[in-house]
Amino acid sequence: MHLSSPKRLNTPRGTFSWREGGSPDGFPVVMIHGWPESSYCWEQVAARLDRQLRVIAPDLRGLGDSERTEGAEHYRKQALAEDVVSMLDALAIDDFYLVGHDWGGIVAQEMALAIPDRIQKLVIMNIAVINNLKGNREVIDKVRAGSGSAYWYQHFLQTPDLPEAMIPGNEAAWLGHFLRTWSKDGFPQDAFDEYVRMYSIAGTAGAGANYYRAFHDDAKRWGATAGHIWPMPALYIYGNRDQVIIPEYLNHIEECFASLRVEQVDAAHFLQEEKPDDVARHMNPFFLTD
Repeated sequence: MHLSSPKRLNTPRGTFSWREGGSPDGFPVVMIHGWPESSYCWEQVAARLDRQLRVIAPDLRGLGDSERTEGAEHYRKQALAEDVVSMLDALAIDDFYLVGHDWGGIVAQEMALAIPDRIQKLVIMNIAVINNLKGNREVIDKVRAGSGSAYWYQHFLQTPDLPEAMIPGNEAAWLGHFLRTWSKDGFPQDAFDEYVRMYSIAGTAGAGANYYRAFHDDAKRWGATAGHIWPMPALYIYGNRDQVIIPEYLNHIEECFASLRVEQVDAAHFLQEEKPDDVARHMNPFFLTD
């Protein structure tokens, strides 16, 4: 199955876009993208998922074809989770499987905090587990012990007005740094072109930066989640050549879940586009077995 072209959806929280694929009557799999991507990032994985599943892939606020909203407060991950829940409510989707990569993996966890009874299974890909305070502290200690050079872009994006001044007109160069240099085995040209198109929409430079400008508020919230246990069956798929989400992020994560399987893929950060066969090979049995 392939994903549809973007569709528009109005909810009480705003105007968003989304793609779908698979069986219209199948059990829903909600797949949430990260930065600097959109719902298109799931195109190749969706094509490899079992056809009895229904894929719902939202565009998060400020990315893809969803609305660009001024103000970093709208990009707190709890707020983005509320956006996605409003979309699912508008689509009359009650219970579902949930997948999130990068910031989308954080949004997925915020959804799992808010509506755990509706999420039947949870897949997280190459991002921190927010209630894993012990492992995340070990990441911070390791980064501080080194140069921290891999994280330069986060400081750039948090700088007031600078991304808005420097990214517009330079979208291909900006995205190329991440999508191509972070991908060890090449990045699909069709996906790259789609993200350049998306990032060229007015307001995207600032909206994308707001994902990082909201991080301080996010981190304070996550500090209160120590001791939380995710109750739904979970799968963590890890692209093991990621230079930003380093292996220490996996330390102690088994303590955060009632049931967890960890699978590694020989890929870097954008594993769903680098190795879609491997990603789908782990997802299909997880979704289709009790």
